Amino acid sequence: MKRRQSTITDIAKNLKIAPSTVSRALKDSPSISKDTKEAVNRVAKELNYKPNMLAVSLLNKETKIIGVMVPEITSYFFATIINGIQDLLDEAGYKLIICQSNESYEEEQKLIDTLSLSQVDGLLVSPASKTSDFSHFENFRAAGMPVVIFDRDCPDFEADKVLVDDYDGALQAVSYLLASGCRRIAHIAGPQNLTTCQHRKQGYLDALTSFEGATLEPLIVEVEGFTSDFGEQGMEHLLEQGDYPDAIFAINDAVAIGAMAIIRKKDLKIPDDISVVGFDDEPYSQYFHPSLTTVWQPVYDLGVLSARLLLKQLRQTSEVSPISYRFELLKPELILRDSSKKIPMD
Repeated sequence: MKRRQSTITDIAKNLKIAPSTVSRALKDSPSISKDTKEAVNRVAKELNYKPNMLAVSLLNKETKIIGVMVPEITSYFFATIINGIQDLLDEAGYKLIICQSNESYEEEQKLIDTLSLSQVDGLLVSPASKTSDFSHFENFRAAGMPVVIFDRDCPDFEADKVLVDDYDGALQAVSYLLASGCRRIAHIAGPQNLTTCQHRKQGYLDALTSFEGATLEPLIVEVEGFTSDFGEQGMEHLLEQGDYPDAIFAINDAVAIGAMAIIRKKDLKIPDDISVVGFDDEPYSQYFHPSLTTVWQPVYDLGVLSARLLLKQLRQTSEVSPISYRFELLKPELILRDSSKKIPMD
């Protein structure tokens, strides 16, 4: 049987005083005598009294809890973002409810409903890859709870957003491959309903078209996910075409690692036969053989800035209207390792 939690009324009955007196004593009110305060605190300890935080939060019209929703929790990428969010919000006295959508729109909707019923003070969300309708975010905000979008854009939903410049990262990667002498560069692209994947694909295409001295044809294979299995599938498809690429730009590091496994199975050498570049700079990427050239993203800063924007909304007075939403675009950086050829010296 569930044990009943002690209440202010229990303390009051024990001391034969009014519950309002107990309440003021627990709040260290100057209107209550020192002896009464000591008695109240002694009995509260004996009865293992704990304040009803839900009641307190309803009274103060805030729960000091923030919802964080990500497609998946186990990856270094999202775990690092959550660390950034938690470090900033913990200093401000907030706790997190962390939810995983598993890239499912339906699951995302259910979690939004749960967070709304839990009366969280706000929401930080990276949308699922299957999400194209953002009305559930709009409904959540309409109920008085601010929303900040991070990592993946919601083009038709106006809100504070913190993203990484995926286009620039792809442009850096493919431009380097071209400068190293590669000419038949393939892109293993991710799901094109995600703006992240769209922008990386566009950066790849623009790097090819802006190259002077030759007309380079794009070579793109699209995969449905972001694990090494999809990298293997994409690479197998490319090698089946007969005319092998001399470089691969993969949508992320895991896909790049999968592609490298297939290249080795074909007894091809990396980077002598095929250079490989990933995206994300996952910690494991530097320990593969050869170590993976990749695009680093400031993921911890992405989490901190997202939390800071939400905190600003929470502290904003209701008189401030209309809200001016911020769009922050963080810059990535190409990290050169052994999976790509070096630029030839003149």
